[in-house]
Amino acid sequence: MTTSQHQKDETDTEQQTVSGTASDDDKENFPEGGLQAWLVAAGATGVVFSTLGYTNSFGVFLPYYLGHQLLGESPDNVAWIGSVQATLSFATGMVAGPLFDRYSVLVIRLAAVAYVIAVMLTSICKEYWHFMLAQGVLSGITTGLLLSPAMAVVSQYFHRRRGAALGLVVAGSSAGGILFPTLLSKLLTKTTIGFGWSVRICGFMILAVLAFSALAIQTRLSPRATRFFLPEAFRNPLYNMLIIASFFLFFSTFVPLFFMPTYSISRGMDETLAGYLVAILNGAGVPGRIIPGILGDKLGRLNALCAAGVSTSILIFCWTKAVSTAGIVVFSVFIGFSSGALISGASVAFTLCPKDTRDVGTWLGQAMALASLAALAGPPANGALVKAYDGFEQVTYLSGSMCMVGAMFVFFSKKFTKQGIWGRV
Repeated sequence: MTTSQHQKDETDTEQQTVSGTASDDDKENFPEGGLQAWLVAAGATGVVFSTLGYTNSFGVFLPYYLGHQLLGESPDNVAWIGSVQATLSFATGMVAGPLFDRYSVLVIRLAAVAYVIAVMLTSICKEYWHFMLAQGVLSGITTGLLLSPAMAVVSQYFHRRRGAALGLVVAGSSAGGILFPTLLSKLLTKTTIGFGWSVRICGFMILAVLAFSALAIQTRLSPRATRFFLPEAFRNPLYNMLIIASFFLFFSTFVPLFFMPTYSISRGMDETLAGYLVAILNGAGVPGRIIPGILGDKLGRLNALCAAGVSTSILIFCWTKAVSTAGIVVFSVFIGFSSGALISGASVAFTLCPKDTRDVGTWLGQAMALASLAALAGPPANGALVKAYDGFEQVTYLSGSMCMVGAMFVFFSKKFTKQGIWGRV
């Protein structure tokens, strides 16, 4: 053994001693259930419900802004608000993960307060830059400070059943994506209370849910006392391949959520019903997040993510073939189910990479921060295509192709696992 190899082994051993590497013996100590574990899962679900569930409602806000506060703005300009919000929701994970690893649930509690403030500030916005700062930037940052720690803490309680547990947690985004779009669409188009109180009602609901989550979430492992970032994670080829794959997948994930109501209105659908499509799409995402998670635990988590990417790509290619009201509703159900597995599936896939369970927050945060740059580019790029071509056919070509490329990267990433490219992983 060379001197450099010996030093590396000593360094690895020291880091494992400090971090508490999840050995085979440690894996047997995961609770895999019990009151505390499921309370943590419920609290994490509340976080995802309040953050991603609300973010996934931007498809209702976009056509409303175009017809009211931001009348005269182009669809791609307004889409930037939702894109910045979605991107920061994941990009902030690069900071949120390490902060949670060091300061535990305090990060979640402080971020919850700031997030509620962001929602309330949105209710008094009037100008484009108001919405960008409150709904885009502040809401996005605080979402990221909540989301990555919530996903990481669940991984401390589940190993063998982690795919199912995280699938249930991420299904909270679909539950929120049903409630908030339905509520907002009804309040904005069928009542006279106005935009401000419509958003404030959502804010008070979020306040109640996050108060429960802040109390329910507790860590099982002691904080990690090593470096703030873990650049050595990028020496892991599986990790790098999954980041590239997630970038292409995320480019397409938010496009149906943002533009389905706009597309439906262009096909003659009633504005209120078009707003409900976001709820339908997110509702279909509930089983779309849970079922692939359960199947992934049995058939392979990368296999499940790859299948979700391929099916989502095929459906996006078929998007413009849905022209009637019934056809659009059915299409929304299928694309909601399929695309629902992408974010949850990617989150689960990244947990396969670190050896130390306490490093999951940092590894996941770093990966999501890089992959989420696609969410910044996807909706505005597709919005520009809608404006340039006055239709959605080119949108299907771009988003469908990007999603298929992502699925192929997931497939070939399996080469870097011990099971191999055809293995059950």
